[in-house]
Amino acid sequence: MSTGAKRRERDDDDLDEELLPFKGLIRYERQIPVRQVSYYICGELKEPEYYSELFFTLRSASETDLIYLHLNSPGGDFNTGLQIINNIAASDARVVTLLEARAYSMAALIFLSGDEMYVHDNCQLMFHTYSGIFSGKGNEQEAEVAAVGKWFGKVMRRICTPFLSDVEIDKILKGGDFWVDSDEIRRRLRQVAAASAQPKRPAHKEAKVVVKVAEKVAEKGVGKAAAKKTRAPARTSA
Repeated sequence: MSTGAKRRERDDDDLDEELLPFKGLIRYERQIPVRQVSYYICGELKEPEYYSELFFTLRSASETDLIYLHLNSPGGDFNTGLQIINNIAASDARVVTLLEARAYSMAALIFLSGDEMYVHDNCQLMFHTYSGIFSGKGNEQEAEVAAVGKWFGKVMRRICTPFLSDVEIDKILKGGDFWVDSDEIRRRLRQVAAASAQPKRPAHKEAKVVVKVAEKVAEKGVGKAAAKKTRAPARTSA
């Protein structure tokens, strides 16, 4: 077939396609199995070896899995709670924590580690510092107390911020107990969600805001000292 004939055939095909009516989009669908798993963490947290099945479930889960952790616990073993929290963070699944009565101490930190958090009515969270028994020579005990205290402080700030303020965390680390009920928990979770939904101002825009504020102050004839006082809150509010 000659080149001219091929071109005419292509033109005819294009014309036929233009004349055909558009029948709408075609939907292509595939079904992916969604696995839902529930664990009820009730009572005191025991040693880590009792929770190996939960650890494995969290580690081996896929992105389409849903894992629900129902909480009603006074807390317990710090190492167990920390391993649960680390496995939640490492899991590909969506982990939902549900507060069904109380979650004190380490259980409260587990609750705050969920990808989603649900609170029933008439529930409580309680935060406080760690307690423990140390043995060995005096210098060894002192070193261990210092190391554990520093470790626990980092864990508290990483998990509880911004649900708790820095002032509240400081009071807890100094030995205070901090209690919140269902209404207050929901209020704080809404605040955290609203804050995370707000777009962050880029650094270059922040700099422009500072410059504009300084320019306006200078235009009004305010001295350099007043201009310096105006720049600091501009950075803070941004």
